Amino acid sequence: MAESPALPLSSASDVAPPDAQAPLAVPPARGAWSLAPPENASATGDRIDALLATSHGFDVALAAVMLGWLLLAVVRFRGARKVAPDGGTRRSRAWVLGVALGVFGVVDGTLFLGSQGYLRDVLWNFRVPAEDPRTVRIEINAHQWSWEARYAGADGAFGTKDDVVTWNDLRVPAGVPVWVQLVSTDVVHGFSLPAFRVKLDAIPGRVNQTWFQAAREGAWEAACYQHCGTSHYRMRGILTALSPEAYAAWLHEASLKAVQGYDPDDTAAHWGWVWRTP
Repeated sequence: MAESPALPLSSASDVAPPDAQAPLAVPPARGAWSLAPPENASATGDRIDALLATSHGFDVALAAVMLGWLLLAVVRFRGARKVAPDGGTRRSRAWVLGVALGVFGVVDGTLFLGSQGYLRDVLWNFRVPAEDPRTVRIEINAHQWSWEARYAGADGAFGTKDDVVTWNDLRVPAGVPVWVQLVSTDVVHGFSLPAFRVKLDAIPGRVNQTWFQAAREGAWEAACYQHCGTSHYRMRGILTALSPEAYAAWLHEASLKAVQGYDPDDTAAHWGWVWRTP
């Protein structure tokens, strides 16, 4: 696919989004050596963070119990006489099996129920973006090694002259659901917004979708998490969350420029698909 130039930056925002290829375009809120997850810029990201915190809490508790029991056994029985292993008694085997099943039920059961709640309320709950009239819809075309995004213009329809197309530059309004549909034109890519707890495969011939909502204004990295070729490391963009007013002004101006620059013979720029809801 031939690369079309990115739209000129709009004056709707005070500053232009950072250069996607700059090494420190979006400095992380936490240092590289931090054990904490990336900062949470999503309105629903706390659900994922809570699941991770619960999982880590179980990890620490189980590790403490096992190491404590090992230390106790080493100290308590260091002088015991050697005996041939016999597999234990029926009672001891039943006790070990019961403890193992109990731990499995508590740990995995808690995480399973929490994950199901997140899937039901957030990840698979497309009623939220579908029923909100403010929802922003974006079609993203992934290819080596860029993210090409298409926004419907003033007419609200994809595939028309006023469509806004950007490269490695995603802009969304803060506090509004953003519905993304994603494809790939060559190999499998992975669309990742770490600050929004979003990961979605881009697969040739298939439209995948997800949604998220920015909790505040700011700029964050959009990355590819699947090795997709020699320049995989360069496949990164910037997601900028603007105020709803600044976003509307940017989209309006960019849509007008798209109409002025529309070329019916530039078939490579006319990619897209009919938006379908699940």
